[in-house]
Amino acid sequence: MKKYIVFIAIFITSFSLSAQENYPKVAGYVGIVHPIATFSSAGTDFNFDDHYVVGMPIGINLWKSKKVGFSFEVVPYVRAEDGSSKMSNLLIHPGVLVSLGNGFTFAGRAAFETSGRYGFTPVLNKVIIKNKHSSFFAAVPVPFRFGNDRPFSTTVAFQFGIAF
Repeated sequence: MKKYIVFIAIFITSFSLSAQENYPKVAGYVGIVHPIATFSSAGTDFNFDDHYVVGMPIGINLWKSKKVGFSFEVVPYVRAEDGSSKMSNLLIHPGVLVSLGNGFTFAGRAAFETSGRYGFTPVLNKVIIKNKHSSFFAAVPVPFRFGNDRPFSTTVAFQFGIAF
């Protein structure tokens, strides 16, 4: 009888351990970000008016636990205007991730731009479709920027992508 109890205890313990998630956990992602409007003392600048700006975030998330992680993101931006386009900026975007539950994540990011601007970006992210090996997400970044002899600005943007 003792053998059976030991066997059952080992079986239950191994089953419950295999059902747990292992941390740290690494995930990569790619996406597209569209700035919608930028507000500053110089006025309001709407994307799609006389120019178009798009960014392509590429990042890696390192989850320390189910609730907290670190993220490193790089975002090249392309600007199209007057019939031509060019890479206009590169954003280096490290930050902290906090899981809010129900597929929502908050990212608090520091921001360093090759344009000479710097600041921070709070981001609210929501997983829209979760598959076995990937998930599709939508996010609302709100960058706050300073420096480079330009007025303080804040932008509202929309981002979507895939994490794997």
